[in-house]
Amino acid sequence: MQDRRESVRDKVMYGGVAEIGECGATRECIVRNISNNGATIEFSNDVQLPKEQLSLRIARKGRSFLARVIWWRDNFVGVAFRAESPAEPVSDLEERLRRSEIKKRQLQRRIDELLSER
Repeated sequence: MQDRRESVRDKVMYGGVAEIGECGATRECIVRNISNNGATIEFSNDVQLPKEQLSLRIARKGRSFLARVIWWRDNFVGVAFRAESPAEPVSDLEERLRRSEIKKRQLQRRIDELLSER
């Protein structure tokens, strides 16, 4: 199989947490290899992921990355980090803040609905 990666990946075994989709569901995973541009992660069982993006937190590196799913096979997933420049992975803080603000507005609307029904 031809390796089409732009940079070499280091073999590692880091614990991680993937935040999947708009609902904020999380799944624990193991990062098996990583580079500046992407990683291979392993879940404990088969997983279905959105093609758009997910957030990957790696506590050992003290970093969070926005990532796009490139491939998945059973419980292994290859992701590419979304970045301004290939060598600089971006933190997902802005994206998480944006989603939190959306959730906050949705909850506030629901609270207003429930209070108006009284």
